[in-house]
Amino acid sequence: MSRLELGVCYYPEQWDAAQWRDDAARMVDMGLDWVRIAEFTWGLIEPARGQFDWGWLDQVVDILGQAGLRVMMSTPTAAPPKWLIDEYPEILPVGPDGQVRGFGSRRHYCFSSDVYLDEARRIATEYARRYGQNPHVCAWQIDNEYNDHDTVLSYSDAARQGFRRWLADRYGTIDELNRIWGTVFWGSIYTSFDQIELPNNLVASPNPTQALDFARYSSDRVRLFNRAQVDILRALSPGRDITHNFMAGSFEFDHHAVAADLDIVGFDSYPLGNLLGSALSEKDKRRYLRTGAPDYQGFHCDLYRSQGKGRMWVLEQQPGPVDWAEKNPSPLDGMVRLWTWAAYAHGAQAVMFFRWRQAAFAQEQFHTALLRSDGSLDQAALELAQVALEREALPSVIRTRAQVAMMLDYESLWAADILPHDDAFPNAQILRGWYTGLRSLGIDLDFVGPDDDLSGYALIVLPQCMIALAALAAKLQDSGAKLLIGARAGSKTADMHTPPNLAPGELASLAGVRVTRVESLPELAGESVRLGDGKTHSFTGWREVIETDNAVTGRFVSVYRDGSPAIVRSERATYLAMVPRDALLRDILVEALEWAGIRVTDCGPDLRITRRGGLGFAFNFGDIAQAVPNGGGQNYLVGTSEIPPYGIAIWREKAAH
Repeated sequence: MSRLELGVCYYPEQWDAAQWRDDAARMVDMGLDWVRIAEFTWGLIEPARGQFDWGWLDQVVDILGQAGLRVMMSTPTAAPPKWLIDEYPEILPVGPDGQVRGFGSRRHYCFSSDVYLDEARRIATEYARRYGQNPHVCAWQIDNEYNDHDTVLSYSDAARQGFRRWLADRYGTIDELNRIWGTVFWGSIYTSFDQIELPNNLVASPNPTQALDFARYSSDRVRLFNRAQVDILRALSPGRDITHNFMAGSFEFDHHAVAADLDIVGFDSYPLGNLLGSALSEKDKRRYLRTGAPDYQGFHCDLYRSQGKGRMWVLEQQPGPVDWAEKNPSPLDGMVRLWTWAAYAHGAQAVMFFRWRQAAFAQEQFHTALLRSDGSLDQAALELAQVALEREALPSVIRTRAQVAMMLDYESLWAADILPHDDAFPNAQILRGWYTGLRSLGIDLDFVGPDDDLSGYALIVLPQCMIALAALAAKLQDSGAKLLIGARAGSKTADMHTPPNLAPGELASLAGVRVTRVESLPELAGESVRLGDGKTHSFTGWREVIETDNAVTGRFVSVYRDGSPAIVRSERATYLAMVPRDALLRDILVEALEWAGIRVTDCGPDLRITRRGGLGFAFNFGDIAQAVPNGGGQNYLVGTSEIPPYGIAIWREKAAH
């Protein structure tokens, strides 16, 4: 699939059946191709154990299919029915405060519950038997938004028992666990796996290896839960693509691992809903209040496209104000169109809008949709119509491999949260900062995980790779790429120990440094870094004292060990002994890209350019017109070389000579 396909999330159960046929006809008239349904229908389909009412859903599928729409059916496991909770109350998740999280919303289940895993298999099997061979059902979504409402980490009795079994399998003996966990440190020795509790509600911080193991165990349970339903759908609904809608900004489980079991990697995109809760400055939040950050859509599209090996869908696209954020502003007119084309430019095969009609009751009444609750067109429907027309002017193209790759390792993110050494350590925000820095320089990039193929890249960046194993170091060495390695890389082993050779551990030979001390500094410290060209930039936060025999291309300006190395260049790698941001980060990225032989295009804060196949795309997130860099003489298919505020341009790339 290389042509942009369009879809919508539909909840026919919330509307009179007399509207369904008209809804389907209107969807087709708007240019929609797909309809996603049924993710919250378990209690309607099975109102009591073993009693099924399929008639209304059969009718919906038939109406949509007869109208010419393709149906994405969902398994309904995100919202188990009340009768099941009453039968097995131990299914409910438990928060870090030890309180059971009750029925009446959604995601009220614990991934560790084997009882619920069996029930999820059972209901998924019923749905797959009913619709697996239906000609109108062309794809499946499993569950809905793993970790929504922070439910991956559950502190239930099922989790306690499951964690103990997982640990026994991992370590074999309790003596080995004591050794790896270092329980001798505070005298917290165990004599049996049955003594081990979960790492919550403690007087002080938990043992870091225990906390990391619990994160690993919890992530494994998500993959087990997802894979169980994948296996059922593969068997009963062959030939249909299977996906899940990951939550943008969620790092609480290993998305690389779960994505490996899917055909399509989907995610839910809410550029404004996630803006105010982001780490952007107040100035930038004000600047992008009605547009979303310029790199929100691109970051998540590139991440999930990479995890999907080129197959990525936006399964929920924000259509207007949402209802679940701290504040819920309206996007400027034109932004839904811009976000949709940005998703396509970054590799999306399809974009689905959430939702068809605004709810008139229950929890999401203020969440906008394509239609208002009275059926009239809202702004997103008008912009959808424009996108549907514009796509007809574009040739079919696919996103190709980039020159630059960014390493994203979920275990390293968990590890840094567990053992930060700096209460304000930016952790995952480092990834976003580097991504924005690269994109503002006109760079397209892929994301990679430690187990991915690293060949063919000119530059691989490792913004935050706290745990770097020998296998990853070997792959980086064999890749032939230039490397830009951020601070803390390789500073912990898989067991959350300091490496025998100190940080950066397995990356030491590539980086050519040895870290002898680390500190974290407040803003008031007033530290700076002086680059080789004489420029001086301020920095704060993480700082390392390092030894090296390699070229030093940046030095600290400080009352403490003034002139000590801040940036070191070996034959293959540039190593950073601090966490750069703003102008310092930009200068470091420019120098690394030029070192790797990659051309830089200064796009400024508001303009973003990217490429998909033979097409170029430009997006203006600012309030003044922007010119496409080197855009004269292009064959423009949408727009012109002068991009209006909040506008886009699409052109055919000039053939290389």
